Amino acid sequence: MSETRRKLVAAAAREIERLGYHGTDTNRIARAAGFAPATFYKHFADKHDIFLAAHAEWVDTEWQALDEITGDPETRARAVVDFVVLHHRRWRGLRASLRALVATDAKVRDFHRAERRRQLARMGAGPEASPARRAIAAILLLEVERVADGLADGELEALGVEEGAARRHLASRVVAYLTLPEPDPPAGAATARR
Repeated sequence: MSETRRKLVAAAAREIERLGYHGTDTNRIARAAGFAPATFYKHFADKHDIFLAAHAEWVDTEWQALDEITGDPETRARAVVDFVVLHHRRWRGLRASLRALVATDAKVRDFHRAERRRQLARMGAGPEASPARRAIAAILLLEVERVADGLADGELEALGVEEGAARRHLASRVVAYLTLPEPDPPAGAATARR
């Protein structure tokens, strides 16, 4: 990614975080990045495109951080939950814009679903995984994201759910996933490798 493009994406993320997707425009994003408005269109077709780039960068940042977490399953699970909740809190406005656009905009919804498939592959639950493993991973992914958003938005607090209890629940679900037995290789895979 070019330096100009990187700065535009970072500025878009900040502006959307601050003002929401519908509260900002391409001129504001370009100026926030330190460029003339015309520079925006040398790198992006429209606000949709830069929003999708900002979301992809957000996902990449999250997964890079998660990939660096080590330790036993319980330690890793607590660290995963802590980071995800912090990341969702930090980017609460960007996440709210994403949720609204996924519900109303087919282009964003399609992109978001492709990102979901990429996330599942990173969890070891891509198309080659068993349907059961893929289902467990997909449900965990949605549960962690929804609860992290609920904590970030204050929704769980408004429902009388203590944050520590929500975090402990998520950590227990992550531990369960991390300790799933590895699937058996497909029949004939051992002979094919010889």
